Amino acid sequence: MINQNVKEPVSKAYGIKKDGHIPQYLEQEVLSWPKEKVILKMYDLFIISAKKGDLHKMNRVLAELIGALNFDYEETATRLYRLYEYIQRLVFHKRYDEAIQIVQELRNAWNQAFNIEK
Repeated sequence: MINQNVKEPVSKAYGIKKDGHIPQYLEQEVLSWPKEKVILKMYDLFIISAKKGDLHKMNRVLAELIGALNFDYEETATRLYRLYEYIQRLVFHKRYDEAIQIVQELRNAWNQAFNIEK
C-alpha cells in the first residue's frame, strides 16, 4: 500500500530552512523512521497546517500522501487516492474542519493498525 520511497520527500515536507537546507539531524531522524510512522507524521503535519490555514503545506502533504500510494495493492490505494482527492476538494473550498476530521480519523486508524505511539 505504501511506496518504499516515501521517506525521502517527507523530510522536505517537515520544513526547509530559508537557505533551502534541511537540518541534517532532522533529515537523519526522519529517514530512520519506519514508513508507517512517516505516514502518521504526514497526517499530523496536515492537521497542524489545516489549523493554521496553511494552504500550501496542506497541498504539499496531500501530494506526498498521494505519491506514496502503492498501486500494487490496487483496491486500497485507489480508495485512499479518492479520499485524498476529496480532502483536496475540501481544502480548495476552505472546509478545513471537515478535512481535519477525515485526516484525524485516518491518523487514528493508522495508529491503531500499526500500534504506533505519537
